[in-house]
Amino acid sequence: AAILYTSGTTGRSKGAMLTHGNLLSNAEVLKDYWGWKKGDVLIHALPIFHVHGLFVAIHGALLNGSKMLWLAKFDPRKVIAWMREGTVFMGVPTLYTRMLAEPALTRDAASHMRLFISGSAPLLLETFNAWKERTGHTILERYGMSETIMLTSNPYDPKDGERRGGTVGFPLPGVGLRVRGDEGQELPAGEIGGIQVKGPNVFKGYWRMPEKTKEEFTADGWFRTGDVGKVDERGYVTIVGRSKDLIISGGYNVYPAEIEGYINEMPGVAESAVVGVPHPDFGEVGVAIVIPRPGAKVDGEQLIGTLKSRLANFKIPKKCFVVEQLPRNTMGKVQKNLLREQHKGLFA
Repeated sequence: AAILYTSGTTGRSKGAMLTHGNLLSNAEVLKDYWGWKKGDVLIHALPIFHVHGLFVAIHGALLNGSKMLWLAKFDPRKVIAWMREGTVFMGVPTLYTRMLAEPALTRDAASHMRLFISGSAPLLLETFNAWKERTGHTILERYGMSETIMLTSNPYDPKDGERRGGTVGFPLPGVGLRVRGDEGQELPAGEIGGIQVKGPNVFKGYWRMPEKTKEEFTADGWFRTGDVGKVDERGYVTIVGRSKDLIISGGYNVYPAEIEGYINEMPGVAESAVVGVPHPDFGEVGVAIVIPRPGAKVDGEQLIGTLKSRLANFKIPKKCFVVEQLPRNTMGKVQKNLLREQHKGLFA
């Protein structure tokens, strides 16, 4: 039915072949799971060259026979004004932070809305909490890929559980998800490993790349997502990062998302990214790139000093740079490949 090119944040973009069955199965599952109902109106402010805007949002509205309020380009004020007519909004985290910067965003402005969904990039816990406080709505975060469309989702219906910030919820009905170690072994709950998936939503393969397709599937038919994460005792899935973002420093595995979580909680920090760069002694070490909050001053050396009291020594970034912004693609994902390239000669 379609060839969707991956965002290419860790390498060359690949054409994922999605079948009519992939698209239909996902749309039908999400129609039920997200509680689409008669009279729902979708506020559509996403680009349509990506699975999120092109399939997840549009197919939900079409399958439900819903009206769409269409923006050619995201405008936070217009979206907030349209909340008087709309009931469903799907966005990337950047759209939510931009709306939070608008005084017009209030509980009253969002009172007609039924559901706010976020995906395509990690939603900061701070954004999750700020949105809930300002609007009274709890954002539903979910997880998917160009190759699989949607895989997991926080619950819509409270009887299925609460929406938990920092997680992407449970595997969707019909989707299999497992976490495997470096040797392919099964891991217990809470252990971090590679996420593998199976289901009617998983793509047919990469366009004209049969070897690459074969490489990405296990012998028993599970797709290796390239994402690293864990599943807790209650079944909630947490994404820790991309396997290509993993830093192996002195033989130890360092997960950037863990360190970023600590940095993001520090006073004056708006957001951070940690990447691995070559090092003559350790093979690889972490480097932190930090964006300060407007008007705040952040000292990189002090930040590293604070981290030393909270994390094991092998996890501590060797350098910290304070910058105005992080490189992002159109969907708001931080392009860590560009940051690695920029800093690769630091310790040469």
